[in-house]
Amino acid sequence: MKFVDLDAQFKVVEPEIRAALDRVLQHTQFIMGPEIKALERQLSEYCGARHALTAGSGSDALLMALMAYDVGPGDGIIAPPFTFVATAEMVQLLGATTVFVDVEEENFNLDVDLLEEAIRKTRGQVNLKGIVPVDLFGLPARHDEIQAIAERNGLFVLSDAAQSFGAEYRGRKVGVFGDIAITSFFPAKPLGCYGDGGAVFTDSDELAEKIESIRIHGKGKSQYENIRIGVTGRMDTIQAAVLGCKLKIFEDELNRRREIADYYSEQLREYVAVPSVPDDCRSAWAAYTIRTPRRDRVRAHLQREEIPFAVYYPSPLHRQPAFKNAFWGGKDMAVSDRLSEEVISLPIHPYLTGRDQDRIIEEVIKGVG
Repeated sequence: MKFVDLDAQFKVVEPEIRAALDRVLQHTQFIMGPEIKALERQLSEYCGARHALTAGSGSDALLMALMAYDVGPGDGIIAPPFTFVATAEMVQLLGATTVFVDVEEENFNLDVDLLEEAIRKTRGQVNLKGIVPVDLFGLPARHDEIQAIAERNGLFVLSDAAQSFGAEYRGRKVGVFGDIAITSFFPAKPLGCYGDGGAVFTDSDELAEKIESIRIHGKGKSQYENIRIGVTGRMDTIQAAVLGCKLKIFEDELNRRREIADYYSEQLREYVAVPSVPDDCRSAWAAYTIRTPRRDRVRAHLQREEIPFAVYYPSPLHRQPAFKNAFWGGKDMAVSDRLSEEVISLPIHPYLTGRDQDRIIEEVIKGVG
């Protein structure tokens, strides 16, 4: 049993992927080849954003989006502490300050009810510029409320959809929320390539033009005219070719993930806290994460029974040495601290058999005791 079975997926799309890779090998445009523009059109059409710009990774996408807003020393960016490090890391990398705001216990996403207080508390200490809500484990954050708060306070919203591409919020797909949004195509993501990859989405022509410049060393009319400081943030052509093939089966795979998640929840809700999905959302189910105060006991049992699992995240970012200079936008981060001690993620991918699902459920229940 595998936590994510990329082998099984490859067998489904193998002919298409081999043909697509052969085309790249024939034209040898490994950097910014025709597959890049083709994929950007597909991504834009899929989620409904005016612009989709591919990136070398989800972290590159975050970094370039922040750079497009000229984030730097003295600036503050609000982000949750219960997420992958890249969300806050890119803020710090630019010399800005992360302002941590705790998450909601039910859905692990940024607690909207704490935002106004955090803004008031930190505004005099840093130049607050933006909010980076994260769609953790594939579930969209409360985007409409976050956007309204941001607009009232003159802040931009950078939607971190690194785990949620394909998810929906109030009938719209992620990628269109916030002033700018990013995603990741890391291989284990719901839509993953065969290496690192990411994308930036926006409806703003101005932001899209800046991102295009930033991702190739701040280029102007050519790569030898540098009108701003940039990075090497491009996606490889080979990764775009792979993603173009996988997009064709993506919706079917998302539906299968949702079926598995529903079955897990139905069978496990009496024993553990199962994920909560609001009626106005559809999760991409990048991870199926349960909570139990007996997490360590469950983890030890699954390990003995050779059932794969993951713990996202054993230590929230506000406890990490790299963020010792970050601000806390509230009295404490009690929910994030508690979640880090209780969460455990179970295997969820489109090729997980019914037999394996039943075995996982059985062993989780035994582990809980």
